[in-house]
Amino acid sequence: MARSAIINVMVQAAVKAGRSLARDFGEVQNLQVSLKGPGDYVSQADRRAEEIVHTELARARPGYAFLMEESGALDGDDNQHRWIVDPLDGTTNFLHGIPLFAVSIALERQGQLVAGLVYNPAMDELYTAERGGGAFMNDRRLRVAGRSKLTDCVIGTGIPHLGRGHHGNALIELRNVMGESSGIRRMGAAALDLAYVAAGRLDGFWEHGLSPWDMAAGALMIREAGGFVTDFDGGADFLDTGSIVAGNETIHRILSKQLKKTLPAR
Repeated sequence: MARSAIINVMVQAAVKAGRSLARDFGEVQNLQVSLKGPGDYVSQADRRAEEIVHTELARARPGYAFLMEESGALDGDDNQHRWIVDPLDGTTNFLHGIPLFAVSIALERQGQLVAGLVYNPAMDELYTAERGGGAFMNDRRLRVAGRSKLTDCVIGTGIPHLGRGHHGNALIELRNVMGESSGIRRMGAAALDLAYVAAGRLDGFWEHGLSPWDMAAGALMIREAGGFVTDFDGGADFLDTGSIVAGNETIHRILSKQLKKTLPAR
């Protein structure tokens, strides 16, 4: 598969950061870990990966703005473009030796997502997407799963935990979906969850309380793989609201309906 120049830039940055993460993952017990908040750890590995991604992207596209998990928003001379970066999605998995973590990079142009990448260096799985160009995993074209009954589906989600606030309807939402689906998965890395929806590994996904860097790349992948991504109200403001529902057209509609049964109303 011939990649565009912008995807090549993103791949180079992600793979270089991924090599650093892979080395640190092999010595995870030796990492010096600081406590950023209850249940929210940030490690040397996380900071190193972000620095690598920032350096590589800034060198290739000088002037583009950044929104990064650790460093926050960085303005650029080019206000039409913004990189959205999570250098290590799934930090808790990483620190516990669970190989479900990823580098996530997305590019916005004039407020529209135009390119996305999710890379899991532990499994050497590289997911890429470009607006209008489709979604791929290691150069294999991706399509969302085609199941049309929730009873046949495996659905991904996130569950509130220490340090991530409290979504009071989470157990009700779980009950509503568990009782109608083939299974629920909570894997601890939203960027990977969304990539798995694009790849057809998960039939759908929902979560509250996410940040833009958790969702941007994966959301574009799902759309480019033929799926649907919205916020909980059916709109396109998930990067702002932090709540997301995804799946193929049918499962997205059914899943949204199940979630809206939640009482009391949000």
